[in-house]
Amino acid sequence: MIKNALKECRLLDLPRHVSDRGSLTEVENDDSLPFAIRRVFYVYDVPGDAERGGHAHRHDLELIMAASGSFDVEICDGEETRVFTLRRPYQGLFVPAGLWLQMKNFSSGSIALVLVSEKYTEEDYIRNFEDYLTYLRHRNS
Repeated sequence: MIKNALKECRLLDLPRHVSDRGSLTEVENDDSLPFAIRRVFYVYDVPGDAERGGHAHRHDLELIMAASGSFDVEICDGEETRVFTLRRPYQGLFVPAGLWLQMKNFSSGSIALVLVSEKYTEEDYIRNFEDYLTYLRHRNS
């Protein structure tokens, strides 16, 4: 287990501006986030029974948001699992490096918006759960 990493997962409330013309939420690359943003991507058109993620990051930090609709994010540290339901576009789930994550139960029309601390490198990903458990054993020994 990566010490206390699962406890660091938390929902962050983002600035929300509401008026009679609608709502706006902003995310700035400043000290209001636990990391500087180096990459942004979004996931959409996910069938309701499909799962996304199924990996861990060695170094990348993420902030995952439901820009539209809702979905669950299941986070595992190799021993314990927590599930966060994202459904508010003004909240983001902070996910530290070293945790296994799965996204599931996507509602129709949902959009997952993900802010990441680093540019994409395949070497940062652990895509097999057994490899992830091995990674944890070596990291913690």
